[in-house]
Amino acid sequence: MRTLPEPVVRHWDFPRGIASVALLLRFGAQHGLSRDVLLDGSDLTADQLADPAAEINAHQELAVVRNLAAHRPLAGVAAGRNYHATTFGVLGHAFLSAATVQDAVDVALRYLDLSFTFTAPTAVLDGDRLVLALNPGALPEDVRPFLVERDLAAIHTVIGELVTGEVPVLSVDLAHPEPPDTRDHEAVFGLRPRFATGRDRSVVDASLLLRALPLASPEATALSERQCEDLATRRRRRPGVAGEVRRVLELSERFEETMPVVARALGISPRTLRRRLTEAGTSYQALLDEVRAERATVLLPGASVEQVAAQLGFAEAASFIHAFRRWYGTTPAHYVRSRGTSGV
Repeated sequence: MRTLPEPVVRHWDFPRGIASVALLLRFGAQHGLSRDVLLDGSDLTADQLADPAAEINAHQELAVVRNLAAHRPLAGVAAGRNYHATTFGVLGHAFLSAATVQDAVDVALRYLDLSFTFTAPTAVLDGDRLVLALNPGALPEDVRPFLVERDLAAIHTVIGELVTGEVPVLSVDLAHPEPPDTRDHEAVFGLRPRFATGRDRSVVDASLLLRALPLASPEATALSERQCEDLATRRRRRPGVAGEVRRVLELSERFEETMPVVARALGISPRTLRRRLTEAGTSYQALLDEVRAERATVLLPGASVEQVAAQLGFAEAASFIHAFRRWYGTTPAHYVRSRGTSGV
């Protein structure tokens, strides 16, 4: 069983498609909430809502979530059950065509910023257990419980669709207090969660990762992943302070810039830069990792591991290999071989 990659982002402030907002509007209508109520403060236009290819910023979706949670604070799990693999567009097609659950999880983590998550999920193998943990720490308090439940329910709903059967859930822990009714939780997770535990996670039997998926197709996987990569590359050039930091780093030749150097290039103090990145749900190190990870895949086909490590600012090749495994769940050599290119 391979190790799992780290998620490509650890924040929620990334551009996203309109599909999630459209789903939430339909869900809200089923619960008696008008479109005007749900769209209040989102600045979403009729043209955006009518365009299935429209892209919006995370704060616009968050405004819709806030309006929905204000009127239906206990509906997070019920909303999450409406997120299917097809809701995620090309990323969902990559899930469906994957060979195994582990391959689907891998692509989800590598292209997490093509999803609609707000809770920075991670997947970690712990012996014979797979721990799916959420980190909602950067979210406003008023939407945190709703989004934790929505995101975790969506993850389990999609996994259940992929395996067309029961997901072997061992436990579910949620940080917020227990609601009056847990029937939706039990329907999605197959058991009653533990509440007020101080953490948000589910634990499943790791054997789930080895399950073959019924719609597996190497050709469809290759096409879907290429489309994911193209879309992610475009979206990751996002506006705002995070985008400005990325642009500075992308111009770097050997990534020798420290955060104070980047802050000076942006005309602000390191303290202000750190605060603004925190408010955006990210950090300097997370952005540095994103840019390094992208640059690595560009450099590897034509250079050795040692050369790429030096180009990315790593002191030694071993450190780069370790980082690459975190990013992509495999070694640079295997990554290159799997794509049929030379180098390494």
